Amino acid sequence: MNGLLTTLLACCLVLSVGCAAVADGEMSPRDHPSPAWALALHGGAGVIPKDLPADQIDGYRQVLRAALVEGRRRLESGGSALDAVEAVVRRLEDDPRFNAGKGAVFTHDATHELDASIMDGRDLSCGAVTGVRTIRHPITLARRVMENTRHVFLMGDGAEEFADTTKVERVPNHYFSTAKRRRSLEKALRRDDASTETRKGTVGCVALDKMGNLAAATSTGGMTNKRWGRIGDSPVIGAGTWADNNNCAVSCTGTGEEYIRRSVARDLGALVEYRAMTLEDAARHIVFDKLERGDGGLIAVSARGEIAMIFNTKGMFRGAANSMGRFDIAIWE
Repeated sequence: MNGLLTTLLACCLVLSVGCAAVADGEMSPRDHPSPAWALALHGGAGVIPKDLPADQIDGYRQVLRAALVEGRRRLESGGSALDAVEAVVRRLEDDPRFNAGKGAVFTHDATHELDASIMDGRDLSCGAVTGVRTIRHPITLARRVMENTRHVFLMGDGAEEFADTTKVERVPNHYFSTAKRRRSLEKALRRDDASTETRKGTVGCVALDKMGNLAAATSTGGMTNKRWGRIGDSPVIGAGTWADNNNCAVSCTGTGEEYIRRSVARDLGALVEYRAMTLEDAARHIVFDKLERGDGGLIAVSARGEIAMIFNTKGMFRGAANSMGRFDIAIWE
């Protein structure tokens, strides 16, 4: 009897100490407050020289900041994660610094073929387009596929025909051209190869909104000098884009073939869901243990508002913000 009483007293003492610790503000990791909303974006990963002219670096930082402010404004005002990721990617598609929309790379035939995908974590709704040639904002057409058709993935002429039935802005193919991208094509043609270039300029965004919903969006101009209708990971749900309210939202950038082979975006969600890994640990495992160095990177946000921005290249254009005051723009480590 005395032994039982001693045990009970010891348990009470432990509980008392634990309660005092909580009262003093000490919390376990799971008890820490989560952001009401969170957002991350990327503008591609690759070998980004640190000796770029200062005005070029400032230009990249300014457009990343403007896109991040746009997403923050929408989420702060109670907007949906889906609207936020589309708006951020549209802004990046309009900037010729990135390989998406205006500034897309050239194919072997000196034209532009653009890809995009978007996913709603509420119910796994998703939409994607590949090989579009006259759509100013491919990410918006991808959303139209998700919301206005029974399908997920439209390609080439079919995607263009579908665009004729919906209100998306159209432009001539030469709208996407820039002198910088043409020089890249000429260089690749002299080598007679397809090039991922040193900067993988795919753009993407992931978000958690105040309602607890996740969304992801990715857009790209593909690979310089690509042939035969090549498709990378950006429009492939599960490879370049993933969103699931129970786990996380993911957008990838890098060597598309490797991301497709490893179903990178979905694999990240699976590691969080089935192995109970933290978002950061899961992202690092994929980027550093599964992919080869130089393959690229990814951004992700969890259902708890955790943000991961991981890459195995020299740099990745990226930014993150949340309701707790975080607002970061970065290019290198």
